[in-house]
Amino acid sequence: MRIVTAEEMKTLDKAAIEEYGISGLVLMENAGRQAVELVRSVLGEVRGKVITIFIGKGNNGGDGLVMARHLLNMGAEVKVLSMVNLEEISGDAAVNLDIWRKMDQKVFSLHHGDGINIVKLVLMNTDMIVDAIYGTGFRGSIAEKAGRVIEALNGSGRPILAVDIPSGLEADTGRINGACIRADYTVTFGLPKLGLILEPGADYTGQLTVADISIPAVLVEKTAPQRFLITAEMVKGWLPSRSNPAHKGNFGRVLVVAGSRGMTGAACLTGESALRAGAGLVTVAVPETLHEVMEGKLTEVMTSPLPDTGKGSLSRGARQRIMSLLEKADVLAIGPGLSQAAEVIALVRELLPHVKIPCVLDADALNALADSGDILRKVQAPVVITPHPGEMARLLGMTPKEIQEDRIAAAMKAAERWSVTVLLKGARTVVAAPGGAIFINPTGNPGMATAGSGDVLTGVVASLIAQGMETARAAAAGAYIHGLAGDLAAREKGMMGLIAGDILSALPAAARQLVEMRLTSKIPMTGLTRFSMINRSRKFL
Repeated sequence: MRIVTAEEMKTLDKAAIEEYGISGLVLMENAGRQAVELVRSVLGEVRGKVITIFIGKGNNGGDGLVMARHLLNMGAEVKVLSMVNLEEISGDAAVNLDIWRKMDQKVFSLHHGDGINIVKLVLMNTDMIVDAIYGTGFRGSIAEKAGRVIEALNGSGRPILAVDIPSGLEADTGRINGACIRADYTVTFGLPKLGLILEPGADYTGQLTVADISIPAVLVEKTAPQRFLITAEMVKGWLPSRSNPAHKGNFGRVLVVAGSRGMTGAACLTGESALRAGAGLVTVAVPETLHEVMEGKLTEVMTSPLPDTGKGSLSRGARQRIMSLLEKADVLAIGPGLSQAAEVIALVRELLPHVKIPCVLDADALNALADSGDILRKVQAPVVITPHPGEMARLLGMTPKEIQEDRIAAAMKAAERWSVTVLLKGARTVVAAPGGAIFINPTGNPGMATAGSGDVLTGVVASLIAQGMETARAAAAGAYIHGLAGDLAAREKGMMGLIAGDILSALPAAARQLVEMRLTSKIPMTGLTRFSMINRSRKFL
């Protein structure tokens, strides 16, 4: 599913109106009706329920007025409160305001006087709050009076449904500058907006529902950007099939070069996760002084000793042996736990230009390139790098804060500079392909911020590449499966005590859930597609 900025969605709306003759009133009607369907899915029978709708002056308020009309017709008691002078409401929203008035219904204006007392009184008897105040064009910070109203809504204890986007949230960045609706449910129209997917916006979105408002699919395919929200359906379609006559050689051979004294766990996690994610054969190559330990720790994964310095880290002379092992491998995963010893850095820099199979670079392999990123251009095969924000900052010569301020731009910059696929880890992992496509991952939770989690991810991505998946898709699918495994593990054990081994153990269940999922036929019928933003802090405690 594609993700858009506010301006990109505005362009799609305009094209639907001008090129296809779908009027703005029709789009607004469809949006309001779809939002009503979400209200009904949450509350069940709405007859007799009290629903309070807060509107602004723009199309967002118009959507709220459409909702008010249909909910009233269904038997609900509907209260509409306006944050603006009613004379400020214009265009299609004014048409729906006029219809509401002709139905002998009132709109209570909060613009004059201290409307906060009216709000508090109304909230004492309501079953659901609908936020239709500010739309996707909002920028900056909420005015003081409106801010007090929003704080009252957030503190009411009533479920809040945000229309298109929570008021106070910037649609393009996910930034919040002051008061902002903390929604339990958000219904957005046409396509998801960036700010609903990125943090901190995702934390204010609640359960996100994407509603079809009849914008032609051909228009979306023709003009929408190559920016995607990774979905279960997408990943399922990418996963390689397994035929009955298959054998282990059909599912790829992964070579993992990892580990150093005190960091053998990183090598184990990477190797075992590659196997758990479906690779047919996995070999973990480690410093020879650690090899005996690794043979005791690993059973299904094969091991191979590499020349080391005698101090438990690889020596520069390990290159020839690694090149020999690469002749029987389909993908190389290198970096987890290697250490930042001088000979390791030299080995990585000298080895990579000679690699002729796809490779996944993580952790110390990336640290070795901190001031030599252009070596990535010399690799003779597709490359995936999997940095966390600190590693990304060192590669690009930026600060971690600068990376976090615009994660998409940072990932795109690295992908373009070195012609590699970038998997930038963190809340809402971003995958940037060299050709410009962007994928954002919705799975995962804060419990996954634990030592070894990234090593598991490296193994999953390498495994998918070994099974024949194109590198950008493998990175995107790997991030999704890894996050899904973390979510399954958190549901069972909670987030506080989650460890990387729990994520590893949940990988088969995550893959099974994808493989066996039914592609829901009800989504096209209702026009509603739901994404639960399950990383919210109140989940999985």
